[in-house]
Amino acid sequence: MISIVLPAYNEDPAIGRTLEELRRVLDGTTLSPYEIIVVDDGSTDRTAELAARAGARIVTHPDNAGYGRSLKDGIAAATYDTIVILDADGTYPVDTIPGLIGELHRGFDLVVGARTGIHYRGAWFKAPLRSLLTLLAEFTTGRRIPDVNSGLRVFRRSTAMAYFPQLCDTFSFTTSMTLAYMLTQKYVTHVPIAYATRVGPTKVRLVRDALRTLQSIVQSIVYYNPVKMFLLLTVGALTLATLAVAILVVRPGAAWIGVAAIGGMAALVIFALGLVADLLRQMKHR
Repeated sequence: MISIVLPAYNEDPAIGRTLEELRRVLDGTTLSPYEIIVVDDGSTDRTAELAARAGARIVTHPDNAGYGRSLKDGIAAATYDTIVILDADGTYPVDTIPGLIGELHRGFDLVVGARTGIHYRGAWFKAPLRSLLTLLAEFTTGRRIPDVNSGLRVFRRSTAMAYFPQLCDTFSFTTSMTLAYMLTQKYVTHVPIAYATRVGPTKVRLVRDALRTLQSIVQSIVYYNPVKMFLLLTVGALTLATLAVAILVVRPGAAWIGVAAIGGMAALVIFALGLVADLLRQMKHR
């Protein structure tokens, strides 16, 4: 018994084919009964009409509320506890869903389809940005993350809804979900999947959504493990102080003495604030 949730905003070029493929795959398994929920996020095309014609349940937003908000509303409306989230644009291989659900039944709390292939890598300028965000997420969690924001995931509704207040309403929903699960010691696994080119124009805006993802990561650090953020700032202040001392050895001057002193004091203050923030976090969770 599973509920498949698809957020959709102006996806009429792909929604019918995606739902048809979903039914073909699921009807040939032991996963019935199942339901397909399409969250029409304020579409101005025939997305809702085509989804309803294909037999999906429709949750309608009167305006474009965002990818994460659509997922939250779809998950909240689901009948079954086992949830699959999936994009409606034809990029994810739906025939991998039974295998992902099998990993959930093995005891994992979150199963992520980790994208592979040339369509995932995309343009050359995306790679450095993706690497930076992944590096920061891995620093935050202390764990390897093959794909921090994949849109194909399997999890339990009862577990996920407890995290809703901390999960983003935007494209960063999946990133914040990965971090929330990992930073609260949930079992997370990544299963490699092939990623295809999308049908229709992309809704992602690279710079805007990358900045939102960065914001989501920082917020997750501050909420779940503030010491990590303050430690990063402490290292920055100590690096500045060390550079000032090194310059002082070569070229003495009152200005560099001041920079070294300010850097050292800032490092101590920032680290102390980190300890206080972590104490407050522990008190709150108790």
